[in-house]
Amino acid sequence: MTIKIEKKIVGYKVLTKEEKESPASNDAELIDVESMHENLMRPEMLFGSTYKIKTPQSEHALYITVNDMILNMGTEHEERRPYEVFINSKNMEHFQWVLALTRVISAVFRKGGDITFMVEELKAVFDPKGGYFKKGGVYMPSLVAEIGHAIEQHMKQIGMLKDLELDAHQKQFLAEKREEFDAKYANTEDSNDFPEQAQLCTKCQTKALVLMDGCMTCLNCGDSKCS
Repeated sequence: MTIKIEKKIVGYKVLTKEEKESPASNDAELIDVESMHENLMRPEMLFGSTYKIKTPQSEHALYITVNDMILNMGTEHEERRPYEVFINSKNMEHFQWVLALTRVISAVFRKGGDITFMVEELKAVFDPKGGYFKKGGVYMPSLVAEIGHAIEQHMKQIGMLKDLELDAHQKQFLAEKREEFDAKYANTEDSNDFPEQAQLCTKCQTKALVLMDGCMTCLNCGDSKCS
């Protein structure tokens, strides 16, 4: 039997003999699952989130808005995927490259497929003039890297990326190490901040690496040079 394909092919799957004979697979063939691709028409309304970035390099904050398209709404295949990004600020110093960056990121969003690689690419950008520390001791190598962190946060929120949280045992271990360090050095001014003498952890980019029992241990992610 000849089947005429009238729509653009955005994906395919080779069925085994068992899958072809299964009634469930026959029902699945009837479902037209929509995936993100560059020819997908933009709807009149998109759902989005806005993230505020305030750096010590500028007196004005940046506001990053990521708008999402909801695919296969109302079905079991419903998913939320980024479609476009906008960055606004009163500071016009970076207007030209920020505008170019938003257009490139939006184009990657609309291409579809696995776009999570872009987060690591943005986070790996280093400013030759030097980065800065955010509140809590998190090091940002550049403004572009912090934009990447904001997009990563959004992807985690919509389920595209998994947030690798510490398990209960690891959290308990870090809490005990923090109490032990505070008791030894009487560093109890602010329990939300890490010790002033802490060094930068190369794994989580947080200034939380301290010497404990002759071993450099991160009080934020638990990374240890002795493990």
